[in-house]
Amino acid sequence: QVQLVESGGGLVQAGGSLRLSCVASGRASNTPTAMAWFRQAPGNEHQFVAASRWSSNVEYYADSVKGRFAISRDNAKNTVYLQMNSLKAEDTAVYYCAAGSPILSSLRRYSAYTYWGQGTQVTVSS
Repeated sequence: QVQLVESGGGLVQAGGSLRLSCVASGRASNTPTAMAWFRQAPGNEHQFVAASRWSSNVEYYADSVKGRFAISRDNAKNTVYLQMNSLKAEDTAVYYCAAGSPILSSLRRYSAYTYWGQGTQVTVSS
């Protein structure tokens, strides 16, 4: 199995920046083809944030974060990052990294991912 551990959350003012990290360990019988970030605000379901396919440098973003967030990888460290800039109060949530092998049309779906981290809290003050 694959284990994912997020870190880097914290408290920031609106307009500030944070960089989240997700370290992967273990192995899967079938290597996941994509990594993604989701978030969950109190009382809400998991919301897609960003994703990247291992086979390419193509990145996918929710409309609400496009232009502000960036997903990236450091293969040597088995780590996926989410750079978050120009943060808004509505970005406040627990952020989770995920791994899976979604078909392209399902890449933004929570249910398409197999492995999940424990989450890291991001709080943006207004």
